[in-house]
Amino acid sequence: MRVNVLKSFCLFINLQPNQPIMSEAPKKRWFPLESNPELMNPYVEKLGFDTSIYSFVDVYSVESWALDMIPQPVAAVIMLYPLSEKQEEHRKDDNIVPISDATKVWFIKQRIGNACGTIGLLHSLLNVPEGLRGASLDSTSWLGNFYDECPPALNPVIKAEKLESNDAIEKLHDKATSDTSNQTSRGSIDDRLTTHFIALVHVDGRLLELDGRKDGPVDHGATSETALLKDSAAVVQKFMARDPDEMRFTILALAPNQS
Repeated sequence: MRVNVLKSFCLFINLQPNQPIMSEAPKKRWFPLESNPELMNPYVEKLGFDTSIYSFVDVYSVESWALDMIPQPVAAVIMLYPLSEKQEEHRKDDNIVPISDATKVWFIKQRIGNACGTIGLLHSLLNVPEGLRGASLDSTSWLGNFYDECPPALNPVIKAEKLESNDAIEKLHDKATSDTSNQTSRGSIDDRLTTHFIALVHVDGRLLELDGRKDGPVDHGATSETALLKDSAAVVQKFMARDPDEMRFTILALAPNQS
């Protein structure tokens, strides 16, 4: 199954299973971020993540030929997918890990409209293996300081409140959405958009889906550093199977740079 590689955006929608799709007016709204490695890699560099070791790349399909093109082992996977009633009705079946049991997972709630791109990046970068985090994360940068201020065990809502009041990240995000590397216009901040970013990461032998709209990490079963991409692709396939006529899926992998 081939993944549509057109660049898309995200929307904050607070839904319960079986509710009709409608946007909730969050306290603050940002312009949406494109699913675009040429945009995201410079953005995370400015946040404080060194992309000379690992960087985001497009994954063109969930089939083996495309997965084999990606250098291994990947440290995280980001998926953008269309929010629809078919997707939302499956939320009732999510295997949510209680926050009290997820103290090693860096997880944040989303309270800012259209911030799911940055939320997905934070979920990806701050859950990489410890060795990679030590080598790639500048402790004096915005990302390093935010990680120190918001360690994994801190309540996800408190993390969200700190992000919401942080002017620096708002300015960095806004600059990224207006960068010339964007392939489409960022439009109006009030545009109603219906796609959403999530991250898939490996923590303590488990494959976790991190979505700031949800109450905690979603456990998709066992995985490993070397199996993360393949196992994440299987999760993506399940999302695709729920909406077989939809083409608005994109996949990015945080992968080692080839020398």
